[in-house]
Amino acid sequence: MKNKILIIAAMAGALVLGSCDDFLEQTNTTNANQETFFDSDKAVEAATAPLYNYVWNSFNDKFYYGMGDGRANNLTARWSAYIYPYTNFTETALSEGLEEAWGSLYSVVAQSNYAINNIKDYSGPKVTEAAKRQAYGEARFMRGVAYWYIGSLWGKGIIYENTAEKVNNSVAPAHRGVDVIEFAIRDLEYAAANLSTTASDKGRVTKHSAYGMLSRLYLSMAGLTTDGQYNGSNIATDFNRGTRNTYYLDLARQAALKAIEGPYSLLDSYGSLFAYQTANNNSESLFQLQWLTGSTDAIGWGCNNAMQAFFAWSTMVGETNWGNATYASYDLVREYDPQDRIRRHNTICTVGEYYSELNSKNGGYTYNVTESGYDNKCNIKKHVIGKIDDNGQSYQQSSGVNTYMMRLAEVYLNLAEAILGNNASTTDETALTYFNKVRVRAGMPELKSITYENLRYERRIEFALEGQYWYDLLRRSYYQQQEVVNYLNNQERNAGYEWDESETCQYAKSSDGTGVATATVNNLTLPISDVDRGRNPELNNAPIAYEFDEREVTVTDLFND
Repeated sequence: MKNKILIIAAMAGALVLGSCDDFLEQTNTTNANQETFFDSDKAVEAATAPLYNYVWNSFNDKFYYGMGDGRANNLTARWSAYIYPYTNFTETALSEGLEEAWGSLYSVVAQSNYAINNIKDYSGPKVTEAAKRQAYGEARFMRGVAYWYIGSLWGKGIIYENTAEKVNNSVAPAHRGVDVIEFAIRDLEYAAANLSTTASDKGRVTKHSAYGMLSRLYLSMAGLTTDGQYNGSNIATDFNRGTRNTYYLDLARQAALKAIEGPYSLLDSYGSLFAYQTANNNSESLFQLQWLTGSTDAIGWGCNNAMQAFFAWSTMVGETNWGNATYASYDLVREYDPQDRIRRHNTICTVGEYYSELNSKNGGYTYNVTESGYDNKCNIKKHVIGKIDDNGQSYQQSSGVNTYMMRLAEVYLNLAEAILGNNASTTDETALTYFNKVRVRAGMPELKSITYENLRYERRIEFALEGQYWYDLLRRSYYQQQEVVNYLNNQERNAGYEWDESETCQYAKSSDGTGVATATVNNLTLPISDVDRGRNPELNNAPIAYEFDEREVTVTDLFND
């Protein structure tokens, strides 16, 4: 697939991802010659390839972890303006990263729309209906995921399906957040009903990828609605009611089970998930962003994964190393169960931990031993795979490693959460089976009963630094809002810490955090940047309802085949 992405990118010419005057003004990058390009199934397949990397590049570069982990206090980065305002709850409409984040997600929407509409309008007679359905499914999968992020983060968003038309009318009102997520669900339902059961090429999403993503989105909708299928009038208004819509909890359960039926399986080793040899398109990956391997001079910008550069802390572990002052929060460090050594080792660096894959030509790297001065922080290991001399692929700002957007382990935990539902605990055999598969892989003992707190811990530790924890907390806030706000205010944000073997977590708090505002319910959504509100004054107004057409895919279509 990666060769095809490079070929189609070259044919498409220069990409415009957020550099235009308005986030809705996007250059069509899906084909070189609309009238003649879609002359075969292979041409249609190539048109969706850039949706796996280029359009997500700005999101991946910083916002993936800056919001998913920085806002949730998995990260401390006191001097990185794209992280600390969100960690500290001090962001404003002028904060760095807001315009880029909003624009990058709308790049996904815009290019997905272009792919759908151009394939519909310019496919030749040799293109099969099956190829078109597959392409539509991939594009709608990507658009649905982007809209889920938009609706979750801002609580509103502009829904549209034709980018070319919207360019000429870019001043448009925002729609309600619940409508944005409903739109995302319908896109993912279409994808689940129309994508193939196996990937047409390595790295492509499948029907089971869509079901997995639906298990996530249905859990969101369970908290946003009161009862039954969403109809525009059953939006929850009591955010401390303590229960969720059982209709969507059951759909989340069914979607997770459908995803599990697919050709995916957990890797035997947690560490293999992040090793350069086994990270890309492995058996556990339902959806990864697909980055090219090579120097940026060779592959260009936009298809490179620069994430390692922001986490590598030393010239001994990365070709570019801006991550010395970006490290695990004290709250994350103290969260680890003492038995949870495998996941801790592969996620954050602690004193004395040895990594054979780093500094490999010199016998490996032992944290705070190979180099001293690291006893008062825990730098990030996940995403750091070493230098080009270590692995032959890590160039400056181009690690060649894909970005996880959904792993099978999440689907297992989504299933357990859906089955737990509104109960205080569950001993359901199915929930326990899949929940414990995740724990056992990490060397943790099996549990005989599952509570919300068990799930919260498992999700945080399993996916730490994979951009997820903030969305887990948001989902909880839809029905336990004050509990979440209280939790955010008791996380010891920005606290200093140092190595202390007498402590259970082997680190002791050394100073209180500074610069942190008191979190309120207002901090559960982000402001839209001043730049975007200036371009589109309608964004200053209350969001409006979106008028949906009849459903294309029914629950019967999805679950009763």
